[in-house]
Amino acid sequence: MESGIEELEIQRGEDRVRIKRAPTVQEVTVPAAHAAYSAPAPAPAPHGPSVPPAKPPEPSHSLVKSPIVGTFFESASPGSPPFVAIGETVQPGKVLCIIESMKLMNEIEADIAGVITAKLVANGQPVEYGEALFGIRPL
Repeated sequence: MESGIEELEIQRGEDRVRIKRAPTVQEVTVPAAHAAYSAPAPAPAPHGPSVPPAKPPEPSHSLVKSPIVGTFFESASPGSPPFVAIGETVQPGKVLCIIESMKLMNEIEADIAGVITAKLVANGQPVEYGEALFGIRPL
C-alpha cells in the first residue's frame, strides 16, 4: 500500500509530530545455491538453560507480572544462583528476577509476602508487558 506521504509535520503549541515515509524496500531473490543454507541455531541463553514448570499456579495464587517488555533473567550474572527458587518464602521487596530492556537491568521485586509456587518463564526468554513471571501463594 502506497501512502504517498513524503513528510508530515504537525505542531500544536510546543508539541510537534513529524512523520516521514520510510525508504522503499527492494525485494531480493536468493540464488538456489544459497537457499540450501539454514539460519544458524539461536545462541544459548546467557545465564544458562532453565525450563519453566509444566503446570500453572493455582487460581488463588498471586501472579507477578512483567511491568515492561524485555528479556527475563533469573540471576544477576551467568553462573550465579537464581534470585529465588520454587518453594522459597519471600517478603515484599525481595528481588525475584531481572528484566533487561534497552540495555537497562530492571529488578522485579515481590510485592507481597508468600511462597514461590511457579516460575512461568525460562531464563533468557523475551517477555511482554503484563506477562506472568511467577506464581506466589500469599502467606
